[in-house]
Amino acid sequence: MKNVLVLGAGLVTRPLVKYLLEQPEIRLKVASRTVSKAENLIQNHPKGEAQQLNVENNDALKKAIKESDVVISLLPWIHHLKVAKLCLELSRHMVTTSYVKPEMMALDAEAKRKGLSFLNELGVDPGIDHMSAMQIIHSVQNSGGEIVSFRSYCGGLPAPEANTNPLGYKFSWSPLGVILAAKNSGRYLHNGEIVEVPSEKLFEHYWFVNVPEGGIFEAYVNRDAIPYIDLYNIHSTKTMYRGTLRNISHCEAWRNFIKLNLGDQDKEFDFKGYTYKKLLAKLIGGDASQLKASVMKALNCPEYSLTIKKLEWLGLMSDQPIPIERGTAIDVFSHVLQEKLYYEKGERDMIALHHEFFAEWGEENRKEMITSTMVDFGIPGGDTAMARTVGLPAAVATKLLVQGKITLTGVHIPVDPMIYVPVLSELESMDIKCVDRRYEN
Repeated sequence: MKNVLVLGAGLVTRPLVKYLLEQPEIRLKVASRTVSKAENLIQNHPKGEAQQLNVENNDALKKAIKESDVVISLLPWIHHLKVAKLCLELSRHMVTTSYVKPEMMALDAEAKRKGLSFLNELGVDPGIDHMSAMQIIHSVQNSGGEIVSFRSYCGGLPAPEANTNPLGYKFSWSPLGVILAAKNSGRYLHNGEIVEVPSEKLFEHYWFVNVPEGGIFEAYVNRDAIPYIDLYNIHSTKTMYRGTLRNISHCEAWRNFIKLNLGDQDKEFDFKGYTYKKLLAKLIGGDASQLKASVMKALNCPEYSLTIKKLEWLGLMSDQPIPIERGTAIDVFSHVLQEKLYYEKGERDMIALHHEFFAEWGEENRKEMITSTMVDFGIPGGDTAMARTVGLPAAVATKLLVQGKITLTGVHIPVDPMIYVPVLSELESMDIKCVDRRYEN
């Protein structure tokens, strides 16, 4: 049996833990700063163990990694590099669901030298998006065709019947992560030209996308799509775009939330005596007694605008005291979102993933539009779609790594058939699958 260590016990961990505990060749330890969270995941399983662990405790972290064969880091991404360096030092394999940062990629040569597999981006986005895209791309290339355009969209949203608040969004992962992502810049290729989207323009640069069996959503650019031309080996493409899906009116509101400095991390406040109204006025240099007028001026918007109404619904223009002693604007905004945009018991979330390809076969003088779509729903009273589609790809890849069926060494994302073919196959057996459609063009 192999020892697998899971670092973190957050919202997406349960399906991964349950799956790995069912594998006969694996003993599992879940380590979390709050040990009760780990215990709730293990549920006294005979092959499972819960451990209290603070990742800031270097000695304890090193000991836990040393006792493992494979480490799955489901911690916030800022901790992955620390874990990865310890895995290198102790010659342990590593799996994450997060984007590969340059600092992680810099470990590639050393990981290869030591025969270690560092498998990253094994969630849904990134993760299933890569794997389902590569399945199409390789099928086109293997038949003599080439990809000339690729657009990929993904979003985690409330299921239609659970879309019960004015923001059209609920949290199945960290609000802080959502706010930070709202401050990203973006870049993509369109008809052979690179389009740069600065962070302050992120939510001004969007359009509507119709997802089969999902609905119509707003789409805005997700980070930098250009590197995926190399990663996907589609140098023939004239368009390369990766976008995030949200419900209608999301982009305008979030553009304004960020413009009001609700995502600021720099200035720390002592919130004693602060109301939400006072803080918002402070953030925009306005007058708390005339807050609505100050907001309208800052945003150049009318009193009846959706943003004003959403701010009021969130309570950010109220006289309610802020229930945080010290912190920044982003801490307060994150708290408000967590309090207001939550899933009620039994409500379902939804993952919508949609690829659009244009392919050409020159010798055959043939063109096709190909789409690949996954719309997955959470299980009422069970796991969320977000938890299943993030946790299970990482779990399956970990099992394959333990079984010696993934032998790639170095730092990888799941674009190799050795990873994506068996992972997608097993996910399909769990009813997590993409539906492909082809149209002659």
